[in-house]
Amino acid sequence: MPNIARKLPIPIHEYLEGELVSDVKYEYANGAVYAMTGARRAHNLISMALANLLYNHLRGTPCQVFGSDMKVGILTQTDTFFYYPDVHVSCEKNGHDLYNQEPTLIVEVLSNATERRDRAEKFHDYRKLASLEEYVLVTQDSQRVEIYRKRSGWDLELWGAQDRFLLESVDLHLAVADVYQDIVL
Repeated sequence: MPNIARKLPIPIHEYLEGELVSDVKYEYANGAVYAMTGARRAHNLISMALANLLYNHLRGTPCQVFGSDMKVGILTQTDTFFYYPDVHVSCEKNGHDLYNQEPTLIVEVLSNATERRDRAEKFHDYRKLASLEEYVLVTQDSQRVEIYRKRSGWDLELWGAQDRFLLESVDLHLAVADVYQDIVL
């Protein structure tokens, strides 16, 4: 009988311990790990602009803003995922040192390498978080912000270059131009 290679799942504790010493960040999906890719300049500037706007708005509140080095953990009875969103906000009182489990807002900046996964698998998995109120997707090649809100059944709201929008979960009004303030398109 031929010897068939099998992919064995990695236990959660081994994944979390490995992340502490790895030079590469990995996302975790039910025992499988996936290396994170690097980002382009526009991706990084958009992420930083949003994190900065959120940080300044939320200073002095119980909510905290996290960048792409902090994981979000999705732990259900049947599934376990650890993702690195580009930006997220968590208001949990006793968060884990390595990840947050109760984000209210998650932002992903889309790239060619991540767009399909951000729109499909991650969006599906993030919605398992009872705390999540908004999921925001931001393109890096044009001024376009997509907001999906739990209160509307996760229907799409689309905002363009001249628009202003509200991040309801944190009560922050922004112009789309604010998100792209240092980007040359």
